[in-house]
Amino acid sequence: MNKTKTPAAPAVNETQLRRWRLILGKASEDKLQSMGSGGALLGDTETVMDQALAAIYDETKEESGGKGAGLGPSYPNLAKWLTDIRSYFPSDVVSVIQGDAIERKGLKQLLLEPETLATVKPDINMVSTLLSLQGHIPKKSKEQARQLVKALVDEIMQYMEHDLKRAVTGALNRRQHSPIPSLPNTDWKRTIRKNLKNYDREKKRIIPEKFYFFENRRHTKDWQIILDMDQSGSMADSIIYASIMGSIFASMPALDTRIVAFDTEVVDLTESCGDDPVDILFGVQLGGGTDINKSVKYCSQFVENPKKTMFILISDLYEGGVEAGLLRQLGDLKESGVTVLVLLALSDRGVPAYDEALARKISGLGIPAFGCTPNKLPELIGGALKGDDLHALAERVKIGAGKDPGV
Repeated sequence: MNKTKTPAAPAVNETQLRRWRLILGKASEDKLQSMGSGGALLGDTETVMDQALAAIYDETKEESGGKGAGLGPSYPNLAKWLTDIRSYFPSDVVSVIQGDAIERKGLKQLLLEPETLATVKPDINMVSTLLSLQGHIPKKSKEQARQLVKALVDEIMQYMEHDLKRAVTGALNRRQHSPIPSLPNTDWKRTIRKNLKNYDREKKRIIPEKFYFFENRRHTKDWQIILDMDQSGSMADSIIYASIMGSIFASMPALDTRIVAFDTEVVDLTESCGDDPVDILFGVQLGGGTDINKSVKYCSQFVENPKKTMFILISDLYEGGVEAGLLRQLGDLKESGVTVLVLLALSDRGVPAYDEALARKISGLGIPAFGCTPNKLPELIGGALKGDDLHALAERVKIGAGKDPGV
């Protein structure tokens, strides 16, 4: 009689077991080991990775050295940990782990040490933390902190500057070649020469078929752009991107750029925006209350030619000032011909948190309120300068698919 053979258990992939061991931590080791060949799951490299992860995520770790040890209060432990995570994990994972370390382990104070700053990977979360702590950064660490911020700014500039400048230049060129030319830019010599064939002998004058103009002559700025940035702590990422955007605008001769930051007070950062966006960022003081109404009133006084002005308010709209005054001023700006945009966020973090009720009231004025990712910024600014429908633009570039603020 034939005996039925019990089917062999499927082989377990050792690589997958190692990955699960790193994810689940030391508590899972015995169970996972029994599912494999019985040998050690982690090699030398994986052991270092496990120690780095356990320092942040393993709540059962020992308080002293050895496997599973925490970061501890000393700089040497933190320096080794920072080196390990940068050596063994991809950059996007490093950013997540560093952020979790700050939140879970209270490492903010250690970030003020120059030796620690030298080993930190610059990312948006880390720079946001530094900016929020800048009033407490000791003198010995200030230059290192600035270099860390500059490294991130330079990285963002590399992918923002070209596309943003091209979008602005393209939009302005389209406007410059409109059927309504500028009389002061008329090239009279060329216009007469090209139209000599149209000389009317009876009237004794040239009847020009076409006028020619000096394309590069510019007596005034083509557009004015005013950035009004909410510097409350929740807007840290947006301020970083907005400051870089403002610096790019300020470098363009065709634009007259003004940058303002506000909480309950208003700070004009325009003098800094033509040099280095790092200067703008260190002029911002994250945290505090919010008086949007006061900031919009301040910015309104600089509008000279409404139809050639773009006003960009960057705020989550949690207003601590006079809401009715804010709505009135935004409405007045729009009615005067100013292109008004309200960005609830300028970041990659997903659907922003904001005051939905106020966003809907602003939308009721015909002003779109939405979040935008930095990679969509050139499309947004270029379209707005060309006079495209702002609500359609908002739909194309807004962050995520969360609750619609009424754009």
